[in-house]
Amino acid sequence: MKRWVKRSLIIVSTVCLIAGLGTALYSWYLYGKFKKTAADMFEPIISTPYVSSDSELQVSGIEEAIIALKPFTVLVMGVDERTNDRGRTDTMIVMGVNPLKHSIFMFNIPRDTRTAIIGHGTTDKINHAYAFGGVEMSKQTVEHFLDYPIDYYIRVNMEGFSNIIDKLGGVTVNNPYAFDFSGYTFEQGPIQLNGEQTLLYSRMRYEDPKGDRGRNDRQRAVLKQLISNVFTFYGATQISNLLAEMGDNVRTNITFDEMKIFFKEYGTGIEKVDSAEISGSGTMIDKVWYYIVGDQERDRIHELLKKQMSIEMDGV
Repeated sequence: MKRWVKRSLIIVSTVCLIAGLGTALYSWYLYGKFKKTAADMFEPIISTPYVSSDSELQVSGIEEAIIALKPFTVLVMGVDERTNDRGRTDTMIVMGVNPLKHSIFMFNIPRDTRTAIIGHGTTDKINHAYAFGGVEMSKQTVEHFLDYPIDYYIRVNMEGFSNIIDKLGGVTVNNPYAFDFSGYTFEQGPIQLNGEQTLLYSRMRYEDPKGDRGRNDRQRAVLKQLISNVFTFYGATQISNLLAEMGDNVRTNITFDEMKIFFKEYGTGIEKVDSAEISGSGTMIDKVWYYIVGDQERDRIHELLKKQMSIEMDGV
C-alpha cells in the first residue's frame, strides 16, 4: 500500500479507539463483541516508566491515573506490516487527553525526524525505531525525543483501514479550494467524501501552497468530522462490522476495563481537539535526507504537552 494512504489512515484508528464505540457498551449483544475485539487488540509491552527531566512528570502509575480521571498520553503509530519484515512507522501521532480540560492535544512527529534511537545506540530517522525494536523501542525513542512519558500506544496496520471511514458514513469537509487529484475532482466548499476519497483528500501535498502544513490542516478537518460521526454512530450491524475491522487492524496496550472507563468517563467529556506542528528544516547527512528539529523547538513542544497534561485549569 502506498505511503500516502497510510499517513491518512492513522487518524481513523485514533478516532475509533479513543473517541468512540461507547454506544456498543449499552447493548449486551454488542458488549460481548466489544470485549472480544478488545481482547484481539490487546498486546502489552514491557517498558520501564520514563522519568522526565521535569521532576513533576514522573509516572505515578496508569491504574491510579484512571481511577482519578487524570490526563494520559497516547502514541499512535501507523505501521506498514510486511511478510518477514516488521516494517516501519509511516505516521506517529502523540495525543494528550485531559478530561479536566475536556480536550485532546495532538501533533505529528515527522517520520524523517533525526533523533537518538533509544536501545539501538544509533542516531537515525525516528520511524526506523519500529523496524529496529518494534513498539517498545518506538515508545522509548519518542519519550526521549519529547522528554515526556507515554502511557499508552495504539499500533495500526494500514491494510484495509479505508473501510472504517465508509463504515462511519464518510466525512463532510469544507474544502478551501478546488483541486484535481488521482482521478477525482475536489470542489471548493462543503463536500461529502467516502473512504477512498477521504484518503486522497488527506494525501494531496504538492499542489497545496502550504505543503505539508496544508495537508495536516486537511487531516485535522477530517479528524474532527470523524469524531462527530462516532458520537452519532449507531446500529448493531454497523458497529459489529466496525469492531471486526478494528480487531483485525489495531493493537494496543489499553485493556478492556480501561477502555470502558475511557468511553464512559472520558469520551463524552471531550469537547475540543487542539493540534500543533513541529517545525524544523530538511538537510542531507551522508547522502540521507533528514528532518532536523532544534532543541528550542523540542522544548516548545514539550512545554505545550506539559501544559495540556497539567491538572491545573488555565487562568486559575
